[in-house]
Amino acid sequence: MNTPAGQLPDISMDASALYREEIYTDRKMGILRALHPVNADGSTDTARAMVFSGEAQLMTSLGALPISFDIPAATLAEAVAAYSEASKAALERTMRELQELRRQAASSLVIPPSGSHLGGGMGGMGGLGGLGGGGKIQMP
Repeated sequence: MNTPAGQLPDISMDASALYREEIYTDRKMGILRALHPVNADGSTDTARAMVFSGEAQLMTSLGALPISFDIPAATLAEAVAAYSEASKAALERTMRELQELRRQAASSLVIPPSGSHLGGGMGGMGGLGGLGGGGKIQMP
């Protein structure tokens, strides 16, 4: 938190942007959320449209990665029909983002050259049992 000591950020809800949430699932693929716009008194806000979002999980070597995505639809039936395409698009976007994160992580590796202060010319890792190679990274 980047706030001065003793000063808390303003934490409040926007009474003009409230939604009531309903959750639907087929117990196989994932979850579909229907967000119904409501007024501050809980009555239905007919001036705003419903919002649909989906959730799925991508299994990775580190465990399940939750994926959330919006579903363009006006009714629950349309949202159910559009779930598959919306989830595929979200999965593709997530895979691209993961590949970009991997690329950034790989390009940020810094290995000191041979003869640096760490190894005195002994492979860069302190001599006996250290890694050889002189600190050169070769990219394919």
